[in-house]
Amino acid sequence: MTELYAERARQAIVEHTLRMAESAAAAGPEAAVPTASEWTVADLVEHVGQTQHWVAEIIERRITDPAQLPTEMAVFPADPGAWPAWLAESARRVASACSDDALDAPVFNPARDERTGTRFWLTSSVNEAVVHGFDAAGAADRPLEVDADVAGTLISNHFAMLTSPTWELLRSESAHAIRGSGQTLQWVATDAGAWFVERRPGGAAWQHASQQADVTVTGPARSLLLTLTRRLPLSSATDVSVDGDADLVRHWLDNTAHVAD
Repeated sequence: MTELYAERARQAIVEHTLRMAESAAAAGPEAAVPTASEWTVADLVEHVGQTQHWVAEIIERRITDPAQLPTEMAVFPADPGAWPAWLAESARRVASACSDDALDAPVFNPARDERTGTRFWLTSSVNEAVVHGFDAAGAADRPLEVDADVAGTLISNHFAMLTSPTWELLRSESAHAIRGSGQTLQWVATDAGAWFVERRPGGAAWQHASQQADVTVTGPARSLLLTLTRRLPLSSATDVSVDGDADLVRHWLDNTAHVAD
């Protein structure tokens, strides 16, 4: 799977977490999050900061046994004025934990795919910061820019998660819904490459490729990522076009939950 260089990924975690902190401050703690209807901004900040500390501890302790995963979460500051510093700390901690020395160390990988645990958590942490950064930006009615290389990596991560052994085990309804009898979908980023998906009887499969498909969705990587993660409705993505069987796209989106909830 194509991934960002580790240093670029670490940089993205810190940058997007800081942007999220700025959006959270602009929106206020009680503001609703339009793209996560049951959450307030306070819930969002708590989730991201605690998750970053939790992931950092897994890597720092080189945990390989899921039975040994941390059970206590970092204390969430009650004062919103303390949130920017708290998020900056959690972002730096998880980025530091994903050091070059840790990338290939034995660490638990929840996806159970070919990645080492630290490489899984590194990309997952970028995903959390970017997608939840978009959630916070929406609450503050602010735009959010995502570089094409970051968005492209997260699109790859999204497909990797949807086709992983863990997805079949824990979200079997989704995994079964995206099976098929050879239907094909193609997602083409005008600035970051293409992804080809085939719905097979035994499960969906994907690859980096551009070829004839039943439906092709084209647009900037940022818009494709936000559409795939259901942060931007397909009907609202003015820079995204659909060529072919649109029902296939709608079915895919309706049956693939966001992996950073």
